[in-house]
This record gives sequence, structure tokens and C-alpha cells, in this order.
Amino acid sequence: MIAGVIVDVPAMGTDRTFDYRIPEHLEGAVKIGMRVIVPFGPRKLTGFVIILKESSEQKKLKNIVDVVDPSPVINEELIELGKWIAEHTLCFLHSAYQSMLPAAMKMNYTKRIHMTEETGLERFPEEIQEALQSEKGLSWEEALKMGKECVSLIQKGLNEGELDVQYEIRSKGKKKKQKVITINKTTDELLEARDNILKRAPKQAAVLDYLLESGQKEMSTQTLIAKTDSSRVTVKGLVDKQLLIESEKELYRDPYHDRVFEKTMPLTLTNEQKRTIEPILEKINTETHETFLIHGVTGSGKTEIYLQAIEKVLNLGKEAIMLVPEISLTPQMVQRFKGRFGSEVAVLHSGLSVGEKYDEWRKIHRNEARVVVGARSAVFAPFKKLGIIIIDEEHESSYKQEENPRYHARDISIQRGKFHRCPVILGSATPTLESYARAQKGVYTHCTLNERVNNKDLPKAEVVDMREELRSGNRSLFSQSLFDRLKDRKEKGEQSVLLLNRRGYSTFINCRDCGYVAQCPHCDISLTYHKRYSSLKCHYCGYEAQQPSECPECNSEHIRFFGTGTQKVEEELNRLIPEARVIRMDVDTTSRKGMHEKLLNAFAEKKADILLGTQMIAKGLDFPNVTLVGVLAADSMLHLPDFRSSERTFQLLTQVGGRAGRHELSGEVVIQSYTPEHYSIQLAQHHDFLTFYNKEMQIRKLHQYPPFYFLTLVTISHEELMYVVDICEKIAGRLKESLSAKAVVLGPVASPVPRMKDRYRYQCVIKYKNEPKLKETLNEILVHFQKRMQRDGLVIGIDMHPQTIM
Repeated sequence: MIAGVIVDVPAMGTDRTFDYRIPEHLEGAVKIGMRVIVPFGPRKLTGFVIILKESSEQKKLKNIVDVVDPSPVINEELIELGKWIAEHTLCFLHSAYQSMLPAAMKMNYTKRIHMTEETGLERFPEEIQEALQSEKGLSWEEALKMGKECVSLIQKGLNEGELDVQYEIRSKGKKKKQKVITINKTTDELLEARDNILKRAPKQAAVLDYLLESGQKEMSTQTLIAKTDSSRVTVKGLVDKQLLIESEKELYRDPYHDRVFEKTMPLTLTNEQKRTIEPILEKINTETHETFLIHGVTGSGKTEIYLQAIEKVLNLGKEAIMLVPEISLTPQMVQRFKGRFGSEVAVLHSGLSVGEKYDEWRKIHRNEARVVVGARSAVFAPFKKLGIIIIDEEHESSYKQEENPRYHARDISIQRGKFHRCPVILGSATPTLESYARAQKGVYTHCTLNERVNNKDLPKAEVVDMREELRSGNRSLFSQSLFDRLKDRKEKGEQSVLLLNRRGYSTFINCRDCGYVAQCPHCDISLTYHKRYSSLKCHYCGYEAQQPSECPECNSEHIRFFGTGTQKVEEELNRLIPEARVIRMDVDTTSRKGMHEKLLNAFAEKKADILLGTQMIAKGLDFPNVTLVGVLAADSMLHLPDFRSSERTFQLLTQVGGRAGRHELSGEVVIQSYTPEHYSIQLAQHHDFLTFYNKEMQIRKLHQYPPFYFLTLVTISHEELMYVVDICEKIAGRLKESLSAKAVVLGPVASPVPRMKDRYRYQCVIKYKNEPKLKETLNEILVHFQKRMQRDGLVIGIDMHPQTIM
């Protein structure tokens, strides 16, 4: 038999299947969807088997060296899906398949240098001689550390055949194992043995007593030692006497092992919820694919609809995928899903360690979990009998992957829904204009939930003009209205949420004498001041510098901080309302594992009066005691050079406003802005999605933006500016030549952040309605510049449907 393999070489020329012969000892072991190790030129690489056949047109066939996985890691549906992703996002096939696997399953390649003959060794330094003569050989990384002379000596040895390179492939993920003790005798035999050893070995007798009393046939060695206050030697003595057996057992790393989830029961649905869920249940029963858009105000009970639809799917013996936007939603979502479905639920999100993600994925792969709750990549869960896919908060930009393959989870869900003939549900209080337009045209089935579950009104919102506050002499970060309400909530024992979409202490530092602004040396962007560490940080490349005491340009001491970040707001709150306890949530406070959950749990347990954070606190949180939401700089996103900035502002304000008054107590929202007259702020104040939709659609139509036009963004980056400009002009010229007169090619132009990580960035934007030759032209461009990309470090990034043109 012959296997068609997609090899791990990211290049245009190798983006196809290569045929390999399956050697006799591996016949029957190689299956479609497995990863195998194959010889490719002088190297050994991994690849995915995507076809098995009996003959090949290739002249010379090499043998497969080994299999990586004991069973297929991607099924035939995912193999076809990978081809679809590669075609629609212009990525390599191997990248598409690789993105379906957890990080722990990605392979590490190590080059090791070995001797082929004894001669010529004397010219190498002693430490290299030792390494080359050892069984392991010398790793290429170690050789690089030894300096240029050593590297050139090794290269000479390789050219002359004295040395040889061997490629080692290792998986990043390791299965966790623990030692387990099992009883090897009957109860009577154990009792007899215990009596015999009681005087000689009282500790061993105590261990046997404990096992007899506990009634457990199996227990981890560690637990047994801890419970009986004994030692490894004691337990080993019993193993040597063949009374107990010690073996190794695989153990799942469960991120929620120390949590008890209370069982919850389905709630009675309101008439609106019943009307929404009926067509979904009908599609589940008749195994029909349809995409539903549930447009429900915040607090309208969308989650309960999801839970009951999933319950129906599980009762039919099928599986479900529930996508939530990144980490902010998971603690409360996990609680709801684990409470309803218990151990049937696997969780996949970026807050888990590599090992935990690997184990959760293996539970799905082994059919031990039937519901996946997770962020974007959970859409690839290797289920074989999918009954429903749900995307909550479908407007979230985190559902789009920003590096290759640049897929959108919504497109993948619909593709999988068609294959499995199952419904796909998109839910949001503020759907994207594209989704809402599709629902209006009848491409998606539109369902609306206009009322909150408890019949409570949506929170009243007040927009405060911060220009007026300045005129009246209020230079504080808080308007008088918001300040009074914060104090009032503190006195009443109620909680508040404050949103500011900027982390750090201040946005930039500036010299009042000469106008100097501290810039990142590697990116064309100002550095953000972080007071806690007295440092300046670049939020693009991570560069850090110490806070200057005087201006580096003119030595003036008049160096001041401008703009406001979450750290500054926290400090101001502590000064103005010292009795209020504040929890701050941003990238800086939640970077450590488990901090998200810890901070949110502390807030839920009323250990703080105010939750202050960036947009990670704007969605999905449900706290009964929150009655006030304040938005500090509502226009921070409005003035970004991006066509979606108004839509994002409206979504964020509506979402964060929906955190208030979700239970018995009624809520209020205060929105502070320097442009309060802007339609997105005015309409978010009244929760008026339809008027916003109609107004924004007119603007999009006028300026030829989605959903009226498709967009493709081509970004070129390199360390030399003129080289980037030249390549970008050539690409723009080729696009204008090849595409129809109806397509609009904008550019070349510098990207909004023109330099990042010491690389200059230029871009072209293509606007089009129907361009059948577009993908073909873009592929030709990639093939044409392939050599330069490999040789000169040129990067050409193509995003077929960008979420942002920043």
C-alpha cells in the first residue's frame, strides 16, 4: 500500500501530497488521519496521511519511517475541512491540519551532529570532541552557542563527510502518569498475612489494615502513603511480598479537579424563549442544517436556550460544540455547563496549561466527553456525530484567527454544520452587521428575544459630556454624576463595574518643554507608562524601559504623563473613595494562570465593591449585586482608523451596560465621553440596535465596505523600508492589471502602525463584490515572491476577510 502524505514544509512548491510506501512491518498500522515520520531530502519530517492507495505516479518511492500516533488524530471530515480552509484562507495544507491539534501535539525538531569516522576529530576543541563521540551527539543549538569558529568547523566536517546530521522529532505533550497500588490477594489471605507480619513489620500491617477498612481495591501510591503516614519503603515491602501490585496508570490533568459543581436543572422557558427554541429542536430532530441568528437583549436568557438545545442533542446520542469568546467568559460558563452536564463537558481555552489542553482534547478524541465549551480553536473538536454548534457573542473579533490560517470560527461552524446536517446557532445582543444583514436576507433564520427573563427593564443609561465637566472645573477622571453614584452604591452595599479600554497608568509620556514623546525603538508607537513597575512598555513587541526622571532630549524635568490607563483609575479611586475595595482586571493582573477566575470569584463573593477592567469584563458576566456600570472613555475606540470602530464602540457600550441590573435590583449606566453627540454613543444609550444598524449600513454602502463589499488585506513587511515600498507597488500593480474594473485596489500605503518589531509594514486593500480570479492572482503573487520570502525574510500576509485594517 501507498500513503499520500502532506509533509511539514511550509513552502508553495511542497504544498501537495507526496507518496510513500508503507513498509511491511507497518502495514495495517498506517491509517488516514495519522501523523507519520517520513524521509524528505536529507531530513526526517512529520506529515499527515490523507489518502491510502495501491499505485503511484511517482517514480521512486521512499518508505515511511514510523508512525507518530497510535490512532488517527483527524477524521476524514476534518481532512476535507482542512482542504477547504487552505483554499479559502490561502494557507498551506499542513498549517490547516496543524491548527486542528492542541499545542502539546506539535512536534519539536532537533538537529544532532554525529561522527561518521574517527579521523579529523583532533581539529575540534575538546568539549566538541566529547559531544560528537557521545551516543546522543552534539545538538545544533549547543553548536551555535559555541561561536562562529565552531560552526564553520562543523560545516566543513559535514561537507567533507566526516560528520553527519540526524534529525530527532519529539512531541511537546507528555502523558501524565501516576503509580497505583492494587490488592493482589483475597480478604482472608490479607488478614492472615497481616497477622503474620504484625510484630515484625507493624507499619506494613497498618497499611494492610487501612486497605481492608477502606474497602478500595485500587489507590494511588501517593494517597496511600499520605493516609497511612508510612513511606515508599513500607509499601515496596508489601509489593515484594506480592500482597500488593504497583503499576503506572495514565492520569488526566483536570483543570477543575478541586471544584465541586452543583447539579442544576432546566428552567421553565418564557414564551419568547419557547418560540425561539422550537425551530431549533425541529432541525435537531430532522437532522437538517440551518443557521439561526438569536438576537436577544442582554439578560434575555440565551444561555438557557443553548443548554436545553444541547440536552436534546445529547439525548439523541450526539455531541455539541459551544464556543465562547476567549477567557473572560469561561469561569461562569464552565460553571453553568458542568452544573448541567457534569463530566460530559470538556473545556478548551487559553487559560489552561499545554498539558491540561492536551488531556481535555484526548477526552474528546476518546469519546469520553460529548460537550466542548471553549474559545475559537474548540470549533475543531474531533467529534464524529455533531448535533449542534453554538457561537455565543458571535460579534466578538476573537473568533477570527489573526495569523495563518486566518479562519473565522463562524465560517468553520457553518461548514461543519453542513457536513453533519445539524443546526448552527449564532447568539448576540449586538450581532455583526454582516450576520444581521444575512438574517434580513433570509440566509440565516432570524429569532429575536426583546425582553429580559425577569421582565426587568434594561438599565437606564446617562451620557455625560466630559467637555462640560472640564468647563465647570472638574479635572477628575470621574464626572460628578458617576462619582455620586459610586459613593451611593458603596453606602447601599451594592456593587459597580467600571470599564476603561486601556491598561497601564498613562497612554504616553511627554516633555512639556520640547514635545518629546517616549517611543518604542522597534515599533512606531508610543510607550505606555506602568506605574507599578516604574517602567515604560510597548504593547506590541514587549520592549521595556525604565521611567525617565528627565527628558532624554533636552534634560528638562517637565516630563508629564498623558492619557489614562486602568492603573491610574485604580489609584484615583483609592484616593477619592478610600473605603471602597477595588479589583482591577487587565492583561497585567490576569497574566498568571487562574487569576481571571480568582478575581471574578472574589468579586462574586462581595470581597470588593468595584470591578475595574478593560473590555475583558464587558461580556458574559452575571453578578446579581451589580447595579451600576460606568464607562470612562467611551470614545477611546471611536477615533481609530478602522471602518468597524463605530460598530465596536456600540457593541462594547451595549454589552457592558447589560452587566447592570440583571436580577432583582434595577441597574444604571453612566457613559463618559468627549464626543457624546456621536450616533454610536447616543444609540447605545437607548439600546437601539435597529436604528444603529440602518444608519451604519448607509455609511458602509456609501464608502463601499462590508457587508456590501468583500475586503482582502495584503500586508508586506521587511526590515528595509524601500524594499517594502517597491514590493508593495509591484503587488498593487499586478492586482490592478488582473482584476476587473469593478474591483477597487487601495494602496500601497503605510500600515496604521508603520513599523513593528523592527519591520516596516505597507499594505493594499482590495474591495470587490465578485472576483473569480482574485484567489488565483494572489496565489500567483505568492509563488512569484516565494524565493524572496525564503531568502530575504520578506513576509507577505494575505487576509481574505479582515476584521480590522489596522
